[in-house]
Amino acid sequence: MHHEIDTGLLRGLAELERTDLGWLPHRLPWSARAQCDDPQLLGAEAQPAGVRFAFRTAATVIELDTVRTRVVLTGVPERPDGTVDLVLDGRLSRQAVTSGGNVVRVDPATGASDVDTGPAATIRFDGLAAGDKDVEIWLPYHERTEVAALRTDAPITVVPEGRRRWVHHGSSISQGSNAASPSTTWPALAAAQAGVDLVNLGFSGSALLDPFTARAIRDQRADVISVKLGINLVNADLLRQRAFGPAVHGFLDTIRDGHPDVPLVVIGPLYCPIHETTPGPGAFDVEALARGEVRFAATGDPADAARPGGLGRLTLGWIRDQLAAIVARRQPDDSRISYVDGLTLYGPADAGAHPLPDRLHPDAATHRVIAQRFAPALT
Repeated sequence: MHHEIDTGLLRGLAELERTDLGWLPHRLPWSARAQCDDPQLLGAEAQPAGVRFAFRTAATVIELDTVRTRVVLTGVPERPDGTVDLVLDGRLSRQAVTSGGNVVRVDPATGASDVDTGPAATIRFDGLAAGDKDVEIWLPYHERTEVAALRTDAPITVVPEGRRRWVHHGSSISQGSNAASPSTTWPALAAAQAGVDLVNLGFSGSALLDPFTARAIRDQRADVISVKLGINLVNADLLRQRAFGPAVHGFLDTIRDGHPDVPLVVIGPLYCPIHETTPGPGAFDVEALARGEVRFAATGDPADAARPGGLGRLTLGWIRDQLAAIVARRQPDDSRISYVDGLTLYGPADAGAHPLPDRLHPDAATHRVIAQRFAPALT
């Protein structure tokens, strides 16, 4: 039987857009998207990290028709195909690899792009145990995914949200980069461990203190909020020292306008050797690309780094100190704000056992480490 697709069946999104091919989940509302023409952000927010179907059914067969859109950079090795996770009664039960769909090919040197269109694909989970069960279908975290149809061989009922809601904002690491699958990104794992419902506002390359993102968080229903700041500000080389503090305060003020009493966790950047003392911008390591490998490098000059009384460029070490000071300054008037040093989630001691494969993003095992360490902050 076919089921109507609407926001009642989905978690972790802001809204659904009707397209020619089906329904496209957005993680930012139209009011935010209308204020930004950056293709990086607009592409990232339409990739459904943390977005999942949630319903209860006795079905033994579930089918989902989707049209994915992949972005491929000329000269850069392609990312693996996306994964769809089937979670039954809170446990990862099955996985399916995506196929078909569209490919957007972008030349990073010129910005020119072209599109190869492809067909919808059907993801089928069959042979499921009979009897009622809670079902979650987690969509890929790095592929734009339009949902064309949902079918089951038994009726479904919407599962009401009964758990506390956690709204989290961060960078590509929060979106899920290099995680094994959508339900095993560090925010998804931390949410499962803490027993909360996740709204993932991790945007690849785009945790940039944008006012419209703060308003989107402000307007979400939330029982706990976290914002992980730093790495994108450095590798985009977006701000200088003078602008950083007021921008962070303004971002937090906007969130507090809608959530004056909700626990608000500010998370400093994880350890990233290339940007600890060297500013951005970040870039692909061209020598690694010539070997067919993806590696990142910092291209700034350490002599230009921020220092007391200066107008320098940002580094991760400087940002951690500033974020700790900003939170401490706010705490006398805001007892429910707290700071988590990113080095306690992934620090220099972890780099030996869990090196960053591309010098920027953690691997799948490290996502689990970060989740385990952060989850207590949600209770």
